[in-house]
Amino acid sequence: MFNSLWEFFYGHFFRFWMKWVLRQMTGKCELQRIFDTYGGAQRTHRIENSLTYSKNKVLQKATQVVESELDKCVEDIMREKNISSEKDASFKVCMRTCLLQITGYKQLYLDIENVRKKPYDSDNAQHEKLLLKLWNLLMPTKKLKARISKQWADIGFQGDDPKTDFRGMGILGLINLVYFSENYTSEAHQILSRSNHPKLGYSYAIVGINLTEMAYSLLKSEALKLHLYHFVPGIPTMEHFHQFYCYLVYEFDKFWFEEEPESIMYFNLYREKFHEKIKGLLMDCNVALTLKT
Repeated sequence: MFNSLWEFFYGHFFRFWMKWVLRQMTGKCELQRIFDTYGGAQRTHRIENSLTYSKNKVLQKATQVVESELDKCVEDIMREKNISSEKDASFKVCMRTCLLQITGYKQLYLDIENVRKKPYDSDNAQHEKLLLKLWNLLMPTKKLKARISKQWADIGFQGDDPKTDFRGMGILGLINLVYFSENYTSEAHQILSRSNHPKLGYSYAIVGINLTEMAYSLLKSEALKLHLYHFVPGIPTMEHFHQFYCYLVYEFDKFWFEEEPESIMYFNLYREKFHEKIKGLLMDCNVALTLKT
């Protein structure tokens, strides 16, 4: 109740007068003061909040601008806030960079969501090719005897046909598995081997798809913002999402064996514990969760 009242009064009264007083004292608007005071992810995050909560329609719409309209948008902001390029030469560059990151994050979510919505289709030759690529990357010395086979269990799928395991994350789950196996092949082989541990083993592919869901949910909830704002100087792309996924796969395997669960029946409990750990790390504005091997 108290928090709601504070947010209301802050947003409607206190914030406005505080900004007005600071502008009279410094001769600079809130956006300029942020650029003068902060850097990196913290700067972009504060600029985003300032634009979002502004009562000025030009500033509000800036967080939704498309890349082709970016320069015009920056000019419009400078005009609205009476910012002169001669007096503040760095403002235009800083604002453009921030808007690239802010709007880029929103676009990345839409791109990932579009891929996630595509179900695995066994009649799609590209999907089938990608699935077989996963097998060949993980089991290079073992031939797959048939498309429908109990061999899929060797890399951690539940049934004879892996397509049924991709239902939740669609083709995105497979793309992530292939990306990790292709770009970190030795690590993928090592983790697959560890996943077959007689006591602490787990289903490699199923857990991999589960971690795709975790990465997706962190992106959707905007928990990934500080990481991407800090790690990516411009527009975040699907490549950066895949890289974060690889970090999760590698770190979860370490976490699982360090925790030593009594059995796989406790997977959801430890998965949530790992999830909370990652969310905690992502609250740091200087965080960059990348795979270091």
